[in-house]
Amino acid sequence: MCRPGNVLKIKNKRRPRRADGVDLRIPIHLAVIMDGNGRWAGKRGLPRTAGHRAGAENLENICKACIEQGIQYLTVYAFSTENWSRPAEEVDTLMDLFIEFIHRFDTKMAREGIRLRFAGDLAGLPSRLQSIIARAEETSRHRDRLQLIIAINYGGRRELAQACRKLAEQVQSGQIEPDSIDENLIRSVLYLSDVPDPDLIIRPSGEQRLSNFLIWQSAYSEFWFSDVLWPDFDRKHLLAALKAYTLRDRRFGGVKQI
Repeated sequence: MCRPGNVLKIKNKRRPRRADGVDLRIPIHLAVIMDGNGRWAGKRGLPRTAGHRAGAENLENICKACIEQGIQYLTVYAFSTENWSRPAEEVDTLMDLFIEFIHRFDTKMAREGIRLRFAGDLAGLPSRLQSIIARAEETSRHRDRLQLIIAINYGGRRELAQACRKLAEQVQSGQIEPDSIDENLIRSVLYLSDVPDPDLIIRPSGEQRLSNFLIWQSAYSEFWFSDVLWPDFDRKHLLAALKAYTLRDRRFGGVKQI
């Protein structure tokens, strides 16, 4: 878990920006619930798929802004385990859009030094998408300026259920004893156990809930909500979130030392 006061040493030597005269404290791991694509399209008389496309294109801009600020990890909630209940046409379009995003932005991500990773029940995705995901993760493994983690077919409860199943199998096979199960052991069987907990979680679009996102990992995360729909969420909104995060007093259950 990242502790208060952690400030990343930026490899490209750029200093984090100031926002309204405040020196920003930069989160190591930022998570975003990319919400509001459908409403963004509806306000413009466009199909929901146009909103998803605009949201995907905006992700490129936010990745660049995160690199400028020195953020190491960016996890985005792209498709939940509950999203399969949407109309089949919309789901099929989203699956195609994921493939298009990986292909279309691969060169740009390579140039920016963005490593691409995925979190979720990947076995439940179409086989073609699974293959493209595996290839994208492998070919980008060496990049080290930003880890972009796309949560796809992701559900926090499913992640914990699968973790419990893995630990139960290890107990049954005699690999571990029940008494040895602690927080660290549970973390070791989560989707991406090497990734630190998110310091800050942003949700645009006006909603103020987690929606089954990073339930375990968000235990001590700070939250920032905005009425701006995701396709319109830009650098100035990110800086506003970082300023709010900077002004928070993160004690992790302790008391402030005087």
